[in-house]
Amino acid sequence: MLIVGGGVAALETALALADLTPDRTDVTVLAPNGEFTYRPMTVREPFGYSAAQRYPLAQVVHDAGAALISGELAWVDPVRRTIHTEADEALEYDALVLALGATVTKRYAHALTIDDRDLDDTMHGLIQDVESGYIHRLAFVAPGRMAWPLPLYELALMTAGRAYDMGITLQTTVVTPEEGPLAIFGQAASSAVSALLSRANVETITSAYAEVPHSGEVIIHPGDRELSVDRVVALPELFGPTVRGVPRGEHGFIRVDPYCRVRGVERIYAAGDATEFPIKQGGVGAQQADTVAESIAALAGASLTPSRFNPVIHGMLLTDTRPRYLTAHITGGQGFSSEITDAPTWSPPSKIAAKYLAPYLEELDLLVGPRS
Repeated sequence: MLIVGGGVAALETALALADLTPDRTDVTVLAPNGEFTYRPMTVREPFGYSAAQRYPLAQVVHDAGAALISGELAWVDPVRRTIHTEADEALEYDALVLALGATVTKRYAHALTIDDRDLDDTMHGLIQDVESGYIHRLAFVAPGRMAWPLPLYELALMTAGRAYDMGITLQTTVVTPEEGPLAIFGQAASSAVSALLSRANVETITSAYAEVPHSGEVIIHPGDRELSVDRVVALPELFGPTVRGVPRGEHGFIRVDPYCRVRGVERIYAAGDATEFPIKQGGVGAQQADTVAESIAALAGASLTPSRFNPVIHGMLLTDTRPRYLTAHITGGQGFSSEITDAPTWSPPSKIAAKYLAPYLEELDLLVGPRS
């Protein structure tokens, strides 16, 4: 079988298959990257913390009992069960997993758009300007089709905290289309996050859609309220990958069924941010990958019944002091039971809650120590 991608969903799939069907599947991973970066922790880098950890992709893939091929996917021939790389190499498969990630797009021309692939480069200068007293009004903005919102709140809280520590007066505003801050985690957790933002003197404008027509100007709808600020920081918009031969849904995302099988083709599965599931988060992608692995294990003859994708969202909210831990059970895209705690409720207590990848990385860190 063939896994395309080098991120959380791809590695979780490989590790899960190594556990579920170690003798029944021959796994190859096609990926363009040589390293796996623990991207959720890059949000701390602009504040002078150590760099997010990087792991050699070849080692992780090898430890999962798989083979690694360096390259990028060009197109898929589902009839012949073959993929073609950008280098014009053809690879056959019995089962194909697409863990491609989403395409990050800048929504606002006059804002700093955060991207966890280069967050330090984007935000470091802004944080220095806050520390030096050059910035006193700052807006954090989420577009209508927002990406995973947690980093926006983390950056707002950590920036407000840094300004307070430096004795700098900073007016911080978050503008979001959500009904409440981190509403995906449900009412209880959202209310607690609202209180946390209020104590940090971060104003939150919810159920709002923002435009940034000029530098330092934010127009908020409904109501045409105008904010005049020194800088604007925004989440990106996400689109699905463009891959010929793979059916796609709205905004290019891959349509999957409850078992993460790609609709309209046979023996092709998808997991992670490239799918149409609206919540784009590493832990969610890992749960999709576990669903995929069970489906493929059953296809390979393992004696198990695949489970449907039934996400539970775990989020670690970084602040200028201690982190908070949020959990939500999701149905219909909304949190229906949720909690926020000062101590983790999952193990290991990592940013990416993944059944196989999280304990693997924890063990790897213990063996060789943190690296960056």
